[in-house]
Amino acid sequence: MTKEQYEGYTYIDGGVCAAKGFQANGLYCGIKRAGAPDGTESPASDTKPDLCLVVSDVMCSAAAVFTQNKVKGAPVTVSQKHLAATGGRAKGMILNSGNANTCNADGEEKALKMCRLAADKLGIRVEEILIAQTGVIGQIMPIEPVETGMDALYNGLSYNGNEKAAAAIMTTDTVKKEVAVAFEMDGKLCHIGGMGKGSGMIHPNMATTLNVITTDCAVSSDVLQKVLREVVKVTYNCLSVDGDQSTNDTCAVFANGLAGNTEITSEGESLEIFKQGLFIVMSNITKMLAADGEGATKLLECNVSGAKNQDDAIIIAKSVIRSPLFKCAMFGEDANWGRILCAIGYAEADFDIKKVDVDLKSAKGTVAVCRNGAGVAFSEEQAAEILSEDEIFIRIALNQGMAEGTAWGCDLTYDYVKINGDYRS
Repeated sequence: MTKEQYEGYTYIDGGVCAAKGFQANGLYCGIKRAGAPDGTESPASDTKPDLCLVVSDVMCSAAAVFTQNKVKGAPVTVSQKHLAATGGRAKGMILNSGNANTCNADGEEKALKMCRLAADKLGIRVEEILIAQTGVIGQIMPIEPVETGMDALYNGLSYNGNEKAAAAIMTTDTVKKEVAVAFEMDGKLCHIGGMGKGSGMIHPNMATTLNVITTDCAVSSDVLQKVLREVVKVTYNCLSVDGDQSTNDTCAVFANGLAGNTEITSEGESLEIFKQGLFIVMSNITKMLAADGEGATKLLECNVSGAKNQDDAIIIAKSVIRSPLFKCAMFGEDANWGRILCAIGYAEADFDIKKVDVDLKSAKGTVAVCRNGAGVAFSEEQAAEILSEDEIFIRIALNQGMAEGTAWGCDLTYDYVKINGDYRS
């Protein structure tokens, strides 16, 4: 996936450890083996990392957004309570894969116990640790592996531990997802870095993504919460793989201020610089999540321009990107543009379909398939060649205003069904 370049911002390595004063670690503790649905252990080969910890050297301003699903995982509830109790302050986050700890009678008790285990090691209050969990829903969360692995998890914390942490939150993901940027503010070198997780059960309302973002910028908690919601709206909330919205979605941001900039407490130039950096990190992770959708072979990006307002543009873009019929057509490399107009048509937005133009684009060129709401002649052979690439861009011009919006997704393949047909077994 090609990363878009932005003036004044430089991509760097380090993920959640790119910012000053952040350490991380990830390891295998046995959560995945302890949770087979039939009560037996899963294969001994399943020893992929399943527990991680991200912590700051100093206390942070913290903000988070969570799933909009009415069924919420225990870690979501616990993290919400902790942020409320501290007024948006936290020192770190513990995360696991292999078990979502959702729809369990003892879920909150187990989530709180994990936070306490980490807090005790760090010598802080339990409320100063957030938690996120992912995996199978409705299985009892085994706490013993976490208890056993906590010493090694804590002792292995490192300023270079970002890759271990990113690997530990993967479930059906096939690649780690990390992005970091460096930039200047108030004459100080600042950094924002993040890691994400997600492959299936992804829908554009905080998709099933566990996301941790760290920065050494000084930002007040209330401003951090506000800007996070604004950036989520045009990144993670514009992502869809399969239309299923998770119970555990979490995106948390930690700002420790070690860069030495003047704390951002209100609107202004510094906030805009920070917001752009946050957008760069989150938009790149969003595209990584879309490209790594379960069974996916193509990243799909739908841009809608010429809308009357941004909300309409986003609604239309998301409607197209989550259409199963359109996603199947992209897998088959079939320029079936009628499915695009169909998806535009049932979007709850204000537009005149007789003014709509549609192009399909990739590294191999662009083909116009619709003008003024009607089909135009094009070469099917050329279109198939364009759609043979692994990144496809759908460009929709409404020609009715100045606003635009973008959504990301992937094609729908045979492998998606295979993966989800035996997800538990």
